[in-house]
Amino acid sequence: MSRDEAVAFGMYVQDAHPIRESIETVRYAEERGFTSVWQAESRLAREATVPMAAFLSHTTDIKVGSGVVNNWTRNPALLASTFSTLDDLAPGRVILGIGAWWDPLAAQVGIERTKPLTAMKETVVAVRALLNDETVTYDGEFVHLEGVALDYVHQERRPKDVPIYIGATGMKMMELTGEIADGVLLNYLVAPAYNQRAVDALAKGAARAGRTIDDLDRPQLVVCSVSEDRSAALDGARMLVTQYLGQQPHIMKASGVPDELLQEVGNLLSWPATHEEVKAASKLVPDDIVQLITASGTPEECRAKVDEYIATGCTSPILYPLGPDVRFMIDVFSD
Repeated sequence: MSRDEAVAFGMYVQDAHPIRESIETVRYAEERGFTSVWQAESRLAREATVPMAAFLSHTTDIKVGSGVVNNWTRNPALLASTFSTLDDLAPGRVILGIGAWWDPLAAQVGIERTKPLTAMKETVVAVRALLNDETVTYDGEFVHLEGVALDYVHQERRPKDVPIYIGATGMKMMELTGEIADGVLLNYLVAPAYNQRAVDALAKGAARAGRTIDDLDRPQLVVCSVSEDRSAALDGARMLVTQYLGQQPHIMKASGVPDELLQEVGNLLSWPATHEEVKAASKLVPDDIVQLITASGTPEECRAKVDEYIATGCTSPILYPLGPDVRFMIDVFSD
């Protein structure tokens, strides 16, 4: 796309920085024109909704989403109540991003992720109805509600403007997202070519609901390691890429990473992988693989890579900053 066209950029927040430091970074991103921030909850490191509340309290316009909470560990009524509360704090600025979680972490905490499509559909339908101020009776395979409503006593009853985005990766979940969600949060560490298959699946699902792909917002998490020192930028992303080559090889395979590399890296990593294991395995990962699935390198290279994601269906890049100078990355893209 042309650099003259306006792009809505967002930022992804993990647990690499203290929350108070992240608050200041989010404020800076808002000042520089970023339109959204998404708080991760992918590992047992940092719960999403507490920092979301902090970000909402210290900003005025930027939208704040969960990137993503899962649909297994919170009852749909609690999910609706939680995000209704966040909307009370900052009306119209909250996004519920929800995903199907992943193994082996889910299994380690006693969650059996059977029928993930059915479970996701039931959760989204029930949560949306509750947020719409409806009284919900639902007897599904996973969701069981009997005459449940958000029990407002000391506030005005109103539908809550909280759009629901599904963090989908597989094509069947992508189709379901196109059918039932307000948006999709496209995954990181995928090649731009993956987006083309994702958009086709989203469009197929949207058609089932009488919609088109243009009715669906499509922000995408993009790992970004940017520096004037190209080698340092690539090395900054290599460790994360290596970790995911071992932990989620199905995503890497879908992006065209060779099976041989996936096998070699997997042989070196346990679960959970130690820093030493990841560091040793990272020596196997060449620069071209790092740049295949991340926006890493010089500012010019990173901008060009982000443009590839936009050209293949992403409506808003959500940059996942690697490296200590997050403000430098914000400046690179706010320009």
